[in-house]
Amino acid sequence: MTSPALAIRRLGLTDYRQALEAMRTFTAVRKPGQTSELWLVEHPPVFTLGQAGKAEHLLNPGRIPVVQSDRGGQVTYHGPGQLVCYMLLNLDEAGIGIRSLVERTEEALIRLLASEDIAATRREGAPGVYTDTAKIAQIGLRVKRHNTYHGLSLNIDMDLEPFERINPCGYAGLAVTDMRREGSAIGMGEASDKLCGYLAEQLGYTIGQTSNTLPGPVHD
Repeated sequence: MTSPALAIRRLGLTDYRQALEAMRTFTAVRKPGQTSELWLVEHPPVFTLGQAGKAEHLLNPGRIPVVQSDRGGQVTYHGPGQLVCYMLLNLDEAGIGIRSLVERTEEALIRLLASEDIAATRREGAPGVYTDTAKIAQIGLRVKRHNTYHGLSLNIDMDLEPFERINPCGYAGLAVTDMRREGSAIGMGEASDKLCGYLAEQLGYTIGQTSNTLPGPVHD
């Protein structure tokens, strides 16, 4: 049986609201059998609140904008030097449920980090990936009619100070790290390539066509 293909969009620095609206539209008009996609982006500095996000976890946002999102989870920070991967998948096509998707996504991240000699693991009841002392990757998803959007963020080489202005993922005092601080000199491009490969491996896909633009407007 041939594995389905994943289309890859390498979007570079993209406004969070623009990406959010594009994901919602893509998912709303998605047709059965349509190719699943991974969108690789960086965002200008932004705090995002998940569906269950509580304002009390925003300690001191300052001039960094705060955007209400419809992903799962609490509050997090996105900024330059962080690899964000939006996962526009169909769970029926992948043959898995949402819990398995989260676990497989965590495993892909753990393997990527291991390839850079960074030991990482998951924590029960706290989606994401952690070193011994800090969180290094975040996961927050949304599912509509078996189609997923939102995804993961992996801290590569970034200014971590804004995480001190929030309770990351709703946990007061949660330490946050990135790959550079853990000893890796990997760049954004190589990290993106590795992430796509490990996600495809874990989810049973092959890598298909690549583009560098968001989907165009939808016409009747």
